[in-house]
Amino acid sequence: MKTFKLIDLYIQVGLIAGFIIASIINYDYTFLVGYFVVGGYQFISMLVHEAGNWFTAKGTVRRYYHNITYILVACMALTPFVYVTGIVFFVLLFAAPFMAVYYTRLCYKETYVYMQRPLSILK
Repeated sequence: MKTFKLIDLYIQVGLIAGFIIASIINYDYTFLVGYFVVGGYQFISMLVHEAGNWFTAKGTVRRYYHNITYILVACMALTPFVYVTGIVFFVLLFAAPFMAVYYTRLCYKETYVYMQRPLSILK
């Protein structure tokens, strides 16, 4: 699990940094591609954490984040059928970058704080 979490964290940081730099250089629709690539990767990462039952116990921060994300994804899926959920896209346009950074921070804390052995915390 620790190897997966390390690789997962570095891929997330690389994707976010890469798309920020690419968006600044290209100055076109690259940021929209970044939304879907980073968001899709993080959603897959969430599903892997869910399947592995890693840090997803009831009442944890990750559980709350997963539940909110599942609701948002369901609203996005319902958008063609119910126009009111189209508002979710407008909100996500501004919230998605913050959610991506928050999820990356959450993965960082799980990898480098929560998974440390007790003796290493005493340093």
